[in-house]
Amino acid sequence: MKIDFKKYADGLVPAVIQDNKTQKVLMLGFMNEEALQKTMAEGKVTFYSRSKKRLWTKGEESGHHLLVKEVLSDCDNDTLLIKAHPLGPTCHTGADTCWSERNHSDDFLYYLEDIIELRKKSTDAKSYVKDLFGKGINKIAQKVGEEAVELVIEAKDSNEELFLNEAADLLFHYLVLLNAKGYNLQSVVRILQARHSK
Repeated sequence: MKIDFKKYADGLVPAVIQDNKTQKVLMLGFMNEEALQKTMAEGKVTFYSRSKKRLWTKGEESGHHLLVKEVLSDCDNDTLLIKAHPLGPTCHTGADTCWSERNHSDDFLYYLEDIIELRKKSTDAKSYVKDLFGKGINKIAQKVGEEAVELVIEAKDSNEELFLNEAADLLFHYLVLLNAKGYNLQSVVRILQARHSK
C-alpha cells in the first residue's frame, strides 16, 4: 500500500474511520506519513492534529482508543479507510460517532463476545468466565461438549424452557471456546457465507 502523501500541499490525507463490526462511520481525521506508520506499528489510530500541530493518538487522554483491524487505500491512493474497534465513544462530545449516530450492533451475540473478552481480562476473582479461561482450553472444550450433550437430551423431551436454556448455555460456551482459540463469531460467519455463495 503506497499512499500519495505528496498529492496535497500539507502532506495530509483523509482517513475515514469505520467500526469493523457495525460498519458505521465513526469519524474523519487526517494522517501524514508518520501518523500512518505509528498507527500500523502500535495498532491504535493516530492522526496528525491540524490544531495541535502534532501527532495525536485517538484516546490518548480519554482512553477511548480505536484499535486497528484493517487499513485500506482508495483507488487513487490518497484516502485511507481504517476499520477499527472503538473502546468507548468516538466523538469528544461523548457520542458514539462524530455525527451523533448510535453505534451498537443490533446482534446481541457480537455484544456478548465483547463482554466475554472483557471478563477474560477482568481482575474479578468471582467471574465465571475468567475462572473458565484460567482452567485452560481443555476445560473450555469439555464444557462445550457437556452442554451439547445436555441440549441433545432436552431435545428429546417437550419442555421448551429447559431446551432453550440448554441451547443458550451451549451457545455461550461455544463463544468462549472461539475466543480461547483466537477466533470470533465473524470468523465462522465468513466461512458460512463463502459456502452459501458456492
